[in-house]
Amino acid sequence: MKRLLLPLCVLALNLQLVMAETVQVDIVKFKFSPQQLTINAGDTVVWTNREKRQYHNVWFQDLVSEEPDIFFPDETYQRTFPDAGTFNYICGPHPKMTGSIIVQSNSKEVSSHE
Repeated sequence: MKRLLLPLCVLALNLQLVMAETVQVDIVKFKFSPQQLTINAGDTVVWTNREKRQYHNVWFQDLVSEEPDIFFPDETYQRTFPDAGTFNYICGPHPKMTGSIIVQSNSKEVSSHE
């Protein structure tokens, strides 16, 4: 029984990794688009700066106290969300820019809300 249990656990972990998705958020005209995003635990979000000249960052103030580095046009920032919950963020240099990532633990459906 023990010999069967370990391979099954490894298989389950691999299936979870295969099912994880990468979801895109664009930064354009001083807005995160989509502003609110619902994903599954284990998914990765990639923010891409689509501005022509402006720098931005993605700051999860509830998770880290120090403001992260900025990134410039055509550069990206990414974060994987292993745990369920709601994660609000701002752009440090432009705090009126806000966004929210809602991480679900059971759903396979990904949706976005403008």
